[in-house]
Amino acid sequence: MDKIAKKCGFIAILGEPNAGKSTLVNAFVGSKVSIVSPKVQTTRRRILGLTIQEQTQLIFVDTPGIFKPKRSLEKSMVKTALEARQGADKVLLIVDSRQKSFESSFSVLRQLGENQSVILVLNKIDLLEPSRLLAIIQKFRPFPQISDTFMISALTGEGVADLLQWLTVRMPESPWLYPEDQLTDLPLRLWAAEITREQLVLQLQHELPYETYVETETWENFENGSVKIQQAVVMARSAQKGIILGRQGQRIKAISQKARLEMEKHLGHPVHLFLFVKVTEDWMDKPSILREAGILES
Repeated sequence: MDKIAKKCGFIAILGEPNAGKSTLVNAFVGSKVSIVSPKVQTTRRRILGLTIQEQTQLIFVDTPGIFKPKRSLEKSMVKTALEARQGADKVLLIVDSRQKSFESSFSVLRQLGENQSVILVLNKIDLLEPSRLLAIIQKFRPFPQISDTFMISALTGEGVADLLQWLTVRMPESPWLYPEDQLTDLPLRLWAAEITREQLVLQLQHELPYETYVETETWENFENGSVKIQQAVVMARSAQKGIILGRQGQRIKAISQKARLEMEKHLGHPVHLFLFVKVTEDWMDKPSILREAGILES
């Protein structure tokens, strides 16, 4: 019997902020590789999520949301998102189906151009009356680049397995590009920084200054399997430090505890996490810092 050939392909996940791109990538992979929060523009860098289906390795490219950028950081994020389609075998456009107007999604399609084949994925259908779905699909009819349409809930898993199987069948024959047990291309230091940033977003929500990122400064492994991690929460202005620290340092302590537990759950061993706050003025407009933070490609 002939051996089944291996297949491998890239799937770019595009869409507006908070459309559910990262939630979908995590659902595909079966583990947290991208952080998730209700706050828009949570994803700032391109992240790969990897999964194996039979003899096929699927490489999902999670991207920042596409919106109208103003500052250097935002321009870098949108540029990263749009460039993700280059070399992709399939491009998914994730759309929040609850929108009243889909004009911003139409704008993304116009930016992609008519020559870019796109799979439309209507997400969050668990929060929508089923009778509305057909009307929504009709709104996207004028765009010839849409080759196929799927309706899913990345949060509940509805329709996700069908979409994954559809993609698996359509990947090209190719050797696998990553080890079988690898779930993401994100280095552990950056992954740990993202886990802490997720807790910042979740616990501070609208209070969190947009000009905030987390940098893993040291990572020390011990013989007993535990790890000591020191991270800096970087602010753009000194006046913002108190927001992160909280009264008598209670807020940063709570953030550290939650982030540590999340890291331990995924790493499978004890984590000793130490956070402190530092100020780097206007870091969002400095390309060297954006590259160091993993936001701007080198």
